[in-house]
Amino acid sequence: MSYSIAQAAQRSGLSIDTLRYYERIGLVDPPARDSGGRRSYSEEDLGWLAFVTRLRTTGMPIRMMREFAQLRHRGDLTAGRRKEILVEHRNDVRARIAELQTCLEVLDYKIDHYAVVERDLEATA
Repeated sequence: MSYSIAQAAQRSGLSIDTLRYYERIGLVDPPARDSGGRRSYSEEDLGWLAFVTRLRTTGMPIRMMREFAQLRHRGDLTAGRRKEILVEHRNDVRARIAELQTCLEVLDYKIDHYAVVERDLEATA
């Protein structure tokens, strides 16, 4: 199955401009073209876009994503470096999750505190 750029954008959750940008910077391979010269994305293309989107969502810098994409084209001999990139990024993601968890605990504490303040105000009214 193949998808137009609009369909690929819709399925990936990325804008058409973002798809073109990712192609221009080498993060995404140029898709095949149909007989009219329009981009035609494959299921494999969409799978790669889903992976790249997750990397971006988790805060991986574009330069690291580009390095990963370039290594991917060089085949299995680069598996070690690709794994290293992902392990490093996973460590960063875990650290961010821990930091966010601490922030969430502070928010929960403050919300509970203000709930008590509200109850006390209602009791004295």
